Amino acid sequence: MTLQQLVKDELTVAMKAKDKAKTGAIRNLIGEFQRQPEKELSDDQVINIIKKLIKAEKVLGAASGNEDSAYIAALEEYLPKQASEEEIKEWITANINFDEFGNKMQAMRPIMTHFGSSADGNTVKKVLQEL
Repeated sequence: MTLQQLVKDELTVAMKAKDKAKTGAIRNLIGEFQRQPEKELSDDQVINIIKKLIKAEKVLGAASGNEDSAYIAALEEYLPKQASEEEIKEWITANINFDEFGNKMQAMRPIMTHFGSSADGNTVKKVLQEL
């Protein structure tokens, strides 16, 4: 089952549970799906849409002073588990030879290619700066 189909199926579950925050978040997400040129989206496309919505909500939350929201929590349920700083550091130590790069930040590409959507770029950057 694709992530897009899972989200659509979760709408019914959230409505039956009378979870207004989750229902609203899922409806907003499905609305974003419908704005896309393709009808069937890959999981990576769905993840990018979710991240975009979360980022927009965090900006709005920071402006209003309410940074924790049920909307963000509902959307984050559909994101893959994020790699911890320790996991990232271990992988970098085992697999990256910094002699091949002009500076540490040039190693971002192979690291992000390996972790994909399970690692946040800011977290990887922080780990690289600490090394």
